[in-house]
Amino acid sequence: MNDTAKTDKLVSMRQAIAAHVSDGSSVAIEGFTGFICFAAGHEIIRQRRRDLTLIRMTPDLIYDQMIAAGAAKKLIFSYMGNPGVGSLYCIRRAVEKGVPQPLDLEEYSHYGMVGRYAAGASRMPFFPLRSYFGTDMIEVNPLIKLMDDPYGTGKIAVVPPLNPDVAILHAQRADRRGNTQIWGLLGMQKEVAFASKHVIVVVEEIVDESVIRADPNRTLIPGLIVDAVVHEPYGAYPSYVQGYYDRDNESYIAWDKLSQDHAAVVAWLAEWVYGLENHAGFVRKLGRARLDRLKPEPLLAASVDYGRYR
Repeated sequence: MNDTAKTDKLVSMRQAIAAHVSDGSSVAIEGFTGFICFAAGHEIIRQRRRDLTLIRMTPDLIYDQMIAAGAAKKLIFSYMGNPGVGSLYCIRRAVEKGVPQPLDLEEYSHYGMVGRYAAGASRMPFFPLRSYFGTDMIEVNPLIKLMDDPYGTGKIAVVPPLNPDVAILHAQRADRRGNTQIWGLLGMQKEVAFASKHVIVVVEEIVDESVIRADPNRTLIPGLIVDAVVHEPYGAYPSYVQGYYDRDNESYIAWDKLSQDHAAVVAWLAEWVYGLENHAGFVRKLGRARLDRLKPEPLLAASVDYGRYR
C-alpha cells in the first residue's frame, strides 16, 4: 500500500458513521452556535443507532431530532434550548413522559463542561473549579465532588474528564489527511477532538495539502488524530458556517411549533431523514432559492507574509 492510500481518509458520511458510531457509543457533536453537523446527526438516525450517550454543551435541534428518533438513552450537557426561541419539546417529552423512550440527564455548568473536555484532552484525572459553590449542582450531580485544595485555600469542586467514543466536528475545509481548518466563532472543537477516541471531521471543501500548509494558523485539528474526513456541503444547515452560509432562523422557528406534537415530528423524520438517501438529497429538497438567501457577501482576510528563509 502506498503512502497516499494509507493517509487518504476521505469517506462518505454513511461510511464514517457505519465505521465509528455503534449502538451504545458516546457521541459528541460540538460547535458553538454554528458548525453543528446536522448531516451527521441525520445519518445516525438513518442508520438507526440506539442507546447512545449524546454529549454537547448546548444541545439544540439536532439532538432534539435524534432523541425523538429513539437514538439516545442519555444526554450530557450544560444548557439546552432552541436558540432564541424556547424549549426543546422532544427532549422534554423523553424526560417527562418517556416518549419515545426514557432519557437520563447529566447536567453541568458551561464551565464544568469546558473543564471536563479540557481534562479529557489533557488526560488529567479531574478538573478543579469554584463556580459550583452557592448552587445546587453538587447535590444533584454525584460526579461533581469536593476535595481539599492542596494549596490550603479550602474546598474546591472537581469534575471528571470527558472522553467521548466519537467526536463529530464540522469545519470549513480539510485536506484528505484530515488536517482541518476552522475560522469564525469557535467553541471547544479542538479540546473535544483531542479528548475523543475517534474523530470524524465534516467539511464544506476538500483542499490540497498545499493550501493547508500555506495558512497553518487556521489548522485547529491535526490530521494525526482524525479517523475520517467527510465532504458534505451544507452539512451544518440550519446552523451556520462562517463565510459559507448563515443560520436559517426560519427553520429554528418552524421546529418550535412542529416539535410540540410527537406525531408531527415522526412525520417530519419520515420525510426529511428516513425518506432521503443522504444529506445531498436533503439539500436538494431544501431548494437552491432557500440556500442562496443564506449566502454571505465576500469579506476576505488579508494574507500574512511568513517570509521565506534560505
